[in-house]
Amino acid sequence: MKLLSPAQTRALDQATIKAQHITSTALMERAADAVTNWLLAELLLSYNTAIHVFCGPGNNGGDGLAVARSLHRAGYSVRLWLLPAARHSTDFTHQQKQLPAELPAREIDPDKLPAMAAGAVVVDALFGTGLSRPLAGDAAALVRHINDSGATVVAVDMPSGLFADAPQPADSATVRANYTLSFELPKLAFLLPQNADFVGDWRLLPIGLDAEVIHNTAVDKHFVTADELRGRLPRRPKFSHKGTFGHALLLAGSKGKIGAAVLATRACLRAGVGLMTTRVPAVGYDIIQISDPEAMCLADPASDHITELPELDSYDAVGIGPGLGQHDDTRAVLRQLLEEAKVPLVIDADALNLLGANPELQKLLPPDSLLTPHPKEFERLVGAPARDDYHRLEQLRDFVGRTGCYCIIKGAYTVLAAPDGTLYFNSTGNAGMATGGSGDVLTGLLLALRAHQRLAPLDAALLGLHAHGRAGDLALPHTGHAGLLASDIVRFLGPALEELVR
Repeated sequence: MKLLSPAQTRALDQATIKAQHITSTALMERAADAVTNWLLAELLLSYNTAIHVFCGPGNNGGDGLAVARSLHRAGYSVRLWLLPAARHSTDFTHQQKQLPAELPAREIDPDKLPAMAAGAVVVDALFGTGLSRPLAGDAAALVRHINDSGATVVAVDMPSGLFADAPQPADSATVRANYTLSFELPKLAFLLPQNADFVGDWRLLPIGLDAEVIHNTAVDKHFVTADELRGRLPRRPKFSHKGTFGHALLLAGSKGKIGAAVLATRACLRAGVGLMTTRVPAVGYDIIQISDPEAMCLADPASDHITELPELDSYDAVGIGPGLGQHDDTRAVLRQLLEEAKVPLVIDADALNLLGANPELQKLLPPDSLLTPHPKEFERLVGAPARDDYHRLEQLRDFVGRTGCYCIIKGAYTVLAAPDGTLYFNSTGNAGMATGGSGDVLTGLLLALRAHQRLAPLDAALLGLHAHGRAGDLALPHTGHAGLLASDIVRFLGPALEELVR
């Protein structure tokens, strides 16, 4: 799915109206019907629910007027409130004229804001994606009043006060929605941690926006779904053999952290690599041999951490980092790998920390390498963001632009940046995956896909991120959020990948 800017969203609306030979009010009715149907199906369980619909003066407010009218006709008790304004949009005025006499629209008195019971439902249709400055005056006071009410808040298209694709001042008034109902496509703001308390749970409501226009609109941000990835993972040929699917080398583990090497190795095997060799310090040799018998193990001459790089000629991809430690001789191994590798690299964990502590090593990164930091590891690479999550995305684009690498930042809606600066947000995964070792599993999974030479770097990265989160989603019913372990993710990698097979 494409993430459109507010200007592109407005252009899409107008193009849909033109291509489908409909009026803007007809498109507004579609949007209002979609919101009403969602409310009736998902939230409004009884006719005793008090519903307050708050409308601003623009088209978002027009949506709210149409929703209020539909809920009233469905038999609900609706209280309709209008934000005082000197001017209203044309579609707002049209919708206001359609209100039945028994549904009065009351203008809000700033000195006596509407009382709302804690069990009430509030529909926020004050301001949509076109907002370009922080709310002030009566609008800001009303938003804070809504937030303090304890009501269940449903935002139409955007929580009022939240910008669609840019940060706003930290102290600005913004609706804290329980649910946000977006039309057709998500917004960038939904995917960033700093906005989670405003957006709540978001849903996409189809309203028939023109598919051809969406397809032809150029964007540099995507929200990647399974539908867009199915078919990119080749089916395994009937007469394939272990050499068909690549030979991966993993450099991982140090004393006390061999478990990271075990998890990454097991994930690589479960992701379908043909041959797997894991390089660990000598202390980990027996552990790998017992835990992952399908893998070959190369023991380093040193007991507690890796000090030597093996010959690389027989491998199709190399992963480095899980549980590695940051010893001086391990740093030398990383430098040698960056200088000598002629195959794809997957770089994670302590290998990233070594890159952060030794910036000169970043200049050696081979193009198309895949780096997998969590937010703190990314900060060690490039420095803390000066402002917010939006600045972190700028840092991410700058990093891939100067290194020619692919880089992700792990978390909810894990984001991948390609060397051309395009951002891809992952749609799978859950909070149960916030547990030690899940990143090691991702490293092994990506290593397997990079060892599969028929996969382009971008395809391997997108497939790996999706399958990793999907495996966590498949594990969740068996474990619950608190009980989900990294090894549970490994267990479901096979089924998750099978869903994406061509």
